[in-house]
Amino acid sequence: MILPSLLLAGSAGMASAHAGAHDDDALARVAAFFETANVVAGPELVDCTLSGGAETRCFRITVTPDPQDYTPGPWCPSNIADGADAGGIWLEDGKVLDVDGDFIANLAEFYGDANWQLFDPETGDIRYTGTLEACEAAARPDVDPAYHNYCVQCLPEYLPEDASVTYVIPVEPVESNRPMPTNQTGSGIAYNGVRLDGPAPLDAILSAHTVAPFDDCGGHVNPHVGYHYHAVTDCLDHAPGTTAAALGTGHGSQIGIAMDGHPIFQHLLGDGSGPEDLDACNGHLASDGSYHYHAGAAGSNAILGCLVAQAGCTLEDPDGSCDASQRRPHP
Repeated sequence: MILPSLLLAGSAGMASAHAGAHDDDALARVAAFFETANVVAGPELVDCTLSGGAETRCFRITVTPDPQDYTPGPWCPSNIADGADAGGIWLEDGKVLDVDGDFIANLAEFYGDANWQLFDPETGDIRYTGTLEACEAAARPDVDPAYHNYCVQCLPEYLPEDASVTYVIPVEPVESNRPMPTNQTGSGIAYNGVRLDGPAPLDAILSAHTVAPFDDCGGHVNPHVGYHYHAVTDCLDHAPGTTAAALGTGHGSQIGIAMDGHPIFQHLLGDGSGPEDLDACNGHLASDGSYHYHAGAAGSNAILGCLVAQAGCTLEDPDGSCDASQRRPHP
């Protein structure tokens, strides 16, 4: 069963929700939506098998996770005397907190645990990961004990210059028997080509007495998918080509496409109010009966709560085929 969708609304106009939409029109809408992304290949239409086993048509696009309108970072301050401009942000209890020197200095008090000690008490210098090897050892669920009590950051320059990610996403959403968690597939892809990920494993990070900050745009780097978002901040509020009228009324700006093909809009509506009647996945129906998501609040550690339709694939091989019914390891 094909679900109605607002696929690729915004800069390219509202996409047809009907299965009879022409392939070339679908590709044109995809290309227009990602016009500011660093696209390596595509978009092209391919056959795909979705997470629930449905065989359908997907668009495939390969991008570098490199936003073109800002430079990612910073993440870890180097000394407890540093201000907010030297570090990124952290998410706690639904709030967005600045990772400045004072935050690092007071982690023991903040978490009520005297084992927190990320800095040299004599110099105030903060311990942070400064090499690819350290990044790989610390930026994993089972943090290497050698990097407990570290501020964890992986820099974009640690990755190969040609590092890219390939997304295979259904052109039209296909019904699923039950919602799917986003920690398996990620939430989707932003208009700038950056992955909209599932929730960050905060419990695993904190249990090693580490913090792995996000930059002010809600992103950080890992060795597998590069730079990616765990929170949507105002860095993504204005997709290219969005008119002032669209921002001021209705659902605001579309910021991404979910892994199930449904569009993702910014957190708030165009008039600044919060969307109503959102389901557990952060989605709801528009007045025309089509479904879309709104990104979760920046501090929620949940861009989407789940996926309502069958998901496509994220591939390391740009020429690989997508069979999302065969569960792959989380990238």
